[in-house]
Amino acid sequence: MKGKLNIREITKLSLCTALLCVSSYIVIPLPFTPIMITGQTMAINLVALILSPTHSAMCIVAFILLGASGLPVFAGGSSGLGALFGQTGGFILGFLFAAVTMSYLKGTKISFYRYLLITIFVGMPIIYLLGAAYMSYILNITYIEALQLGVIPFLAGDLIKAILASIIAVRINGSLAS
Repeated sequence: MKGKLNIREITKLSLCTALLCVSSYIVIPLPFTPIMITGQTMAINLVALILSPTHSAMCIVAFILLGASGLPVFAGGSSGLGALFGQTGGFILGFLFAAVTMSYLKGTKISFYRYLLITIFVGMPIIYLLGAAYMSYILNITYIEALQLGVIPFLAGDLIKAILASIIAVRINGSLAS
């Protein structure tokens, strides 16, 4: 029956949600910005490249609900509505839109280059644009200042994470297809 999840889909969803939660604990604080380097962007890329758009949305919404309900799953173990409506809230919201969009655009063919291009030119800009816009509003700073605090310091690392996520997704999707 259409609309029901089978055990394979439930397992993939659960593992991707767990990966996203655990990736929040891989953090490197930077002294000059309120945003931390985390494993979340790599996990978001993997979620998008492994799951369907609907399942990507379900995974990210589950992550957001877990964090909003008080479980310490946001960056560095933060949680609650304060984290969602604080300076990093736009990035968290960006995760949802980026994951669904990337998942939709990835297509059905397993391709490292397609995956990489989608993560770099679609996913990262969505997360950055929403995150910086919201940070600008919350911190009452210009959009340029928000880009300097919340985007520019993370570009190189996020490119590396996009490459790694694309490599891993090709391997996982290849294994799941056989």
